Amino acid sequence: MSLAIFNGIYPAINNSASAINSATEKVSDRIEARIDIIQTAREGNHVYAWVKNVGSQKIVDLSRSDIFFGPDNNFYHVAYNAGSIPSWSYDLEGGFTSWDQAVTCKITITLDSPLPSGNYMFKMVIPNGIYDETSFSVN
Repeated sequence: MSLAIFNGIYPAINNSASAINSATEKVSDRIEARIDIIQTAREGNHVYAWVKNVGSQKIVDLSRSDIFFGPDNNFYHVAYNAGSIPSWSYDLEGGFTSWDQAVTCKITITLDSPLPSGNYMFKMVIPNGIYDETSFSVN
């Protein structure tokens, strides 16, 4: 009898523990990953954003990040290295090969023409959902 109860309860306890561990890992990942957009600029038909990893862990799969850009209230998703315009690419500053803590990443958005005057929004969402955004003006 006690063996039957154990066999019925143990799998449920084990599944609950796995779910709790998975949720804890996701929360930890979100707490330890942070980015800050430290500067934006434009030159010709390029927009640049420098984004620093200010979290305590390396950010992986950078190409799976989402970039949103455009005039205030009319921004759009920009595809990564799409071979079409607009698209975005990145370089890690300082010769780094991984986006470790305190490393700055330079995002380059290539447009089909220079930006007209106005207010623009830039938002980056890294693969785990952490994001930062900023607005800037072009005169």
